[in-house]
Amino acid sequence: MEAASRPALPVALEAQLQALCGDRLHLGEAMRRQHGASEAHFATRLPDAVLFARTTEEVAAAVRACVAAGVPVIAYGAGTSIEGNTTPVRGGLCIDLSQMDAVLEVHAEDFDCTVQAGVRREELNRHLRDTGLFFPIDPGANATLGGMASTRASGTNAVRYGTMREAVLSLRVVTPDGRVIRTSRRARKSAAGYDLTRLFVGSEGTLGIITEVTLRLHPLPDAILAAVCSFATLGGAVDTVVQSIQSGIPLARVELLDDVQMRAVNRRAKLDYPELTTLFFEFHGSASYVEEQVRVVSEIAAGNGGSAFQWSNLPEERSRLWKARHEAYYAALALRPGSVGWPTDVCVPMSRLAECIGATKLDLEQASMPAPIVGHVGDGNFHVIFVIDPARPEELAEAEALNRRLVERALAMDGTCTGEHGIGLGKQDWLERELGEAVDLMRLVKRAIDPLNLMNPGKIFSL
Repeated sequence: MEAASRPALPVALEAQLQALCGDRLHLGEAMRRQHGASEAHFATRLPDAVLFARTTEEVAAAVRACVAAGVPVIAYGAGTSIEGNTTPVRGGLCIDLSQMDAVLEVHAEDFDCTVQAGVRREELNRHLRDTGLFFPIDPGANATLGGMASTRASGTNAVRYGTMREAVLSLRVVTPDGRVIRTSRRARKSAAGYDLTRLFVGSEGTLGIITEVTLRLHPLPDAILAAVCSFATLGGAVDTVVQSIQSGIPLARVELLDDVQMRAVNRRAKLDYPELTTLFFEFHGSASYVEEQVRVVSEIAAGNGGSAFQWSNLPEERSRLWKARHEAYYAALALRPGSVGWPTDVCVPMSRLAECIGATKLDLEQASMPAPIVGHVGDGNFHVIFVIDPARPEELAEAEALNRRLVERALAMDGTCTGEHGIGLGKQDWLERELGEAVDLMRLVKRAIDPLNLMNPGKIFSL
């Protein structure tokens, strides 16, 4: 159900914002609905207005005006988050940063760049194409880099290149009182005070609005090879990943798709892979080193019941393969036209990964709805996508019970309730279970920085 529309902005605030941004302030229901909806199963909640900012100074001025009026502020990038991270639960002003899309600086000799928060990751890599560098963090969706920093995103390349936690060198942030701060300089390391960069990375807009991001870049590898291998058992696929990593193979990407997900991907992407648990690999390095990596991993896979590798080093074939993987969520929804998706994720230590996925698969095989598994298994992270019929409320209750078992299992293995989706609205209770009294310290930080609780209120934890 959609929540009722909230009252309009205070008249004085509306006048201030229109003087600041003119026709980039939107009060119409269609635009508000677009910014209040979620990719997943969360109910739509409408903000009171949407403002498209173009500069850090505009963001700061809008925040100061909203704070003076006691109106909540929600930062919005591409709208690809899936735990209700940007849902405006108390209405307020949604500041859309998508028009802040300039690549400000590229320091190729230092392997870093600075971008506005609205730059999308694919646009950045197109901009970097002639430098011999690339930005590797790839959550699948073509998200904004400010949003990726705000949710501490990771994705398919995390096993080799890390997550946004490692990728971000510095941030420019508008604080809840409308000041503009820079969290650090471009130096690769610093012992200068508190690590404010890491404080804001993953804070989901609850402590301030990220307007610029300075990022680590990496050299483009000489050779890139993608490979696909199917397995008779899910355990064989997971064991192949664990053993490859234990053998010191620097896998660039390794993604697991179970049999249900492979059926969905084949249908949507017009592919003809066996509908078995499948690993998608990508190897980076020199031509000879990539060849050696493929040889070792293929031997490991064969020992675990894997098929012969289907591989390619042609860019168009690799793009087709990873496009199919990145659209796994929409492929899953296409299994039941008209369905609503609930994607959830956990992450566990690698030594417990096979056990966790295996037990989860047994649960899902008894479910009344399709629930494919797909995961960045190289770092112990995997997702379940519950494909729910919105006309059957009992399916939502069933998905809640299955998700509860999944998260409890992960926590019992000293894992986490979310490897990359964030907390948002959906996993607040689990954060309490996972970290206990540490969440009280988070509340103290939130109250100290945002005493009026106006920055994306209602997310991560309750006050």
